[in-house]
Amino acid sequence: MINLIITDDHKIVRDGLKALLQDHSAVRVVGEAASGSELLDLLPQVEADIVLMDISMPGMDGFDTAAHILKRYPELKIVVLSMLSHEKYVNRMMELGASGYILKNAGKDELHCALQLIAHGCRYISPDVTLELLRKIKHLPGHLQSPNGNGDEHRELSKRELEVLSLIGEGYTNAEIAERLFTSKRTVETHRQNLLDKTKSRNTAALIKFALLRGLIA
Repeated sequence: MINLIITDDHKIVRDGLKALLQDHSAVRVVGEAASGSELLDLLPQVEADIVLMDISMPGMDGFDTAAHILKRYPELKIVVLSMLSHEKYVNRMMELGASGYILKNAGKDELHCALQLIAHGCRYISPDVTLELLRKIKHLPGHLQSPNGNGDEHRELSKRELEVLSLIGEGYTNAEIAERLFTSKRTVETHRQNLLDKTKSRNTAALIKFALLRGLIA
């Protein structure tokens, strides 16, 4: 069970997140706060594994809040949920020690997946953020070389898997991909898992990175 605290200065956002997570049996919301200072007051009172919080908050912003939390509770995982996608915000938060950065346009499936990965010790950055960062570096010298130097891993991918990969890169969900390809959601899920296995990618963000660096998606 993942014990989660939601921190956002908008109650409608907190209520919406609780509604999204209520049917996730592995996540339990154990508290909520409207500011960084409220969160710091709450932490000694509850046992939490992950704090899901915004950057833009009144008084103490997300950066200062994360710094204070990780100094006092180094085992606690901080996950940012923000509208801010610029690399400077992502880099600064990850440098502070955050475990994840999710954009507020993420869907329920991505949020569930991200929390599970982070709870198991992985870091997670929304694919949209990763895509933008990689677009900026893909033309720099040295960034197109594959890890093992040959760049041939994608030759194992089938035509349908490449179609699914392209749509994943555009941000479509499994259900949306199934509708576009006139197939079932379960079939798309199988293709997605095959893509992860064949490319040795840990998650969707890593899969998109793989595809970008090899020119499989633009």
